[in-house]
Amino acid sequence: MDIGTAKPSANELNQAEHHFINSHSIEQPISAGEYERIALKKIEALHEENNIVILTGGSGLFIDAVCNGLDDLPKVDPNIKVELKVAYEEHGIVYLQEKLKKLDPEYYATCDQLNPHRLIRAIELCLASGEKMADLHNQKTIKRPFDIIYIALHRDRKKLYERINVRVDQMMAAGLEQEARHLFLKSELSSLNTVGYAELFSYFRQEIELTEAIELIKRNSRRYAKRQLTWLKRNPAYNWFHPNEIADMVKFTEEKMIE
Repeated sequence: MDIGTAKPSANELNQAEHHFINSHSIEQPISAGEYERIALKKIEALHEENNIVILTGGSGLFIDAVCNGLDDLPKVDPNIKVELKVAYEEHGIVYLQEKLKKLDPEYYATCDQLNPHRLIRAIELCLASGEKMADLHNQKTIKRPFDIIYIALHRDRKKLYERINVRVDQMMAAGLEQEARHLFLKSELSSLNTVGYAELFSYFRQEIELTEAIELIKRNSRRYAKRQLTWLKRNPAYNWFHPNEIADMVKFTEEKMIE
């Protein structure tokens, strides 16, 4: 999944030590809770020799899990799990999208709407608790044994979308279609129900043309970026910078550390 996940290049990996790159199989699901556990263990080890550790991403839920912890979530009736699985198999992902949108429109606006595993999990929790996801995840905040400086990157929306479109073209030129074909036999895995792969899988099944698949990747990538921004803006602790303001980010971080 080198191209589709935009893994750091060999040159980037040589410039700074990275963690959790090529660390897990696509057949090994990692929940936010599991990520919280293994990430905190890694952070603790890194802090033995480093004052600063950089966590970057990605999924807002996973970032929140590490920074704030996850709440004790309600147990889900096994019958609910079966019913949702059957409904998905019979009616497809649109059914799950509409169901979650009705139960929790706020979370629906920020979640990965193309990932059936995430959609089903959110629906399960809403039905089991009678609450919305935001209420479930805001019941408590765990104090971590380290200070957190929140930084988010932002640029003009039009330019952001233009860059996303160009990036998709670059990924296709780099061999994304061939990479997706190599993974196609395992296309039902939740780890592959993501933007960039799901659209090409539809093309391989002859459901759409290649040109449409590429346009859908661009559209869904733009929508995912919008959801990321919506999620991050929920947290007033984030400090926003343009990607080119590297010197300002470094200065800001240094000042925060002195405080």
